Amino acid sequence: MSDRSSGRRGRPSVTAAVVPAGEDSGSAILPAPARTLVRRITLGDMAAELKVSTATVSLALRNSPLVASETRERIKAHARSVGYIYNRSAAALRTARSNMVGIAVHDILNPYFAEVFRALEDELGREQQVVLICNHRDDVRRQRGFVDSLLQHRIDGLVLCASVDTTAAEINQLVETGIPVTLICRDVEGARAPVVRGDDVAGGRMLTEHLIAQGHERIAMVGGRRRSSAGRDRNLGWRQALEEVGLDPAAQVDIPELMTQAEGREAVPALLAARPQPTAVFGFNDLIAFGLTAALKRSGVEPGTGMAIGGYDDTDGAAGGSPSLTSVCNNPARIGREAAGLILRQIGGETVGDERRLIEPSLTVRESTPPPRGGRSG
Repeated sequence: MSDRSSGRRGRPSVTAAVVPAGEDSGSAILPAPARTLVRRITLGDMAAELKVSTATVSLALRNSPLVASETRERIKAHARSVGYIYNRSAAALRTARSNMVGIAVHDILNPYFAEVFRALEDELGREQQVVLICNHRDDVRRQRGFVDSLLQHRIDGLVLCASVDTTAAEINQLVETGIPVTLICRDVEGARAPVVRGDDVAGGRMLTEHLIAQGHERIAMVGGRRRSSAGRDRNLGWRQALEEVGLDPAAQVDIPELMTQAEGREAVPALLAARPQPTAVFGFNDLIAFGLTAALKRSGVEPGTGMAIGGYDDTDGAAGGSPSLTSVCNNPARIGREAAGLILRQIGGETVGDERRLIEPSLTVRESTPPPRGGRSG
């Protein structure tokens, strides 16, 4: 005999409702009998089960052509199986503000990014925006997980120094879902989002030209992930400056991919073993340069007079070392301020597009880049 006919109370049924990221309030719920308990399912739940990103699920449910048709149908079929009904009124609630902006970079321990953060936080704070920070460590999977979490928390916007291997399609998916995005410090070719970064080709040329003018002809480059625009462009500036005075970049020591102070220290044995030995080194960033300086001293080579060292970013500490560090100033405060302005304009409803702002660097010459001993190194 059924519960109903016997008059006994059965357990209340459960009806599921899918809540697209950023659409928790007012989402569609399937009609259900009285006393029905409603269990809300987020787009993140669906994405995890289908092994796709939250943005992909959101786009598929909107029939976006950015999602392959086969994937789109698979997602929609799953949505139907859990009882999802798309509600345009609920989707419109995405315009409600969370007053949270996500910021993701690859190395929060780098003092350069501390200066970028401070400028971003100051500008966003004036508009009552709270900053959420992620250190993705140049791991694109870690970055994707962070972005998915932010989408589920209905962020107002995302400021991203993109991990290596980030694709334009990933950025464009976010833009398509209506999330304001601004890229900083690194380009992603083909991304339909604004970017604010230093002119790294110009900065790379600037430091190399200074070393050449000092009389150096054996100029090594240490560091920089060449799959990132910053690593590629600084290396390109180094190459261009060498080639313009008839020096072959292929004949120089070039050690890519290094980024940290520890990796700078580890590069010194290779520099000292090279024949002919470099008389000057272009460190991809100040952290590399600080590591080179420390390890050269321990090896009995005086940084500067024994081997000239130039850095990049002109971070706090560059002026106070011994020797003080020649470094390219990449204007982190200005990059942070301009990125904040762009993200706030988008949050306010303005269309910004793929505006590209290259901030002109400057070179601060200090004690670490004297001429080579005995005149020209060649």
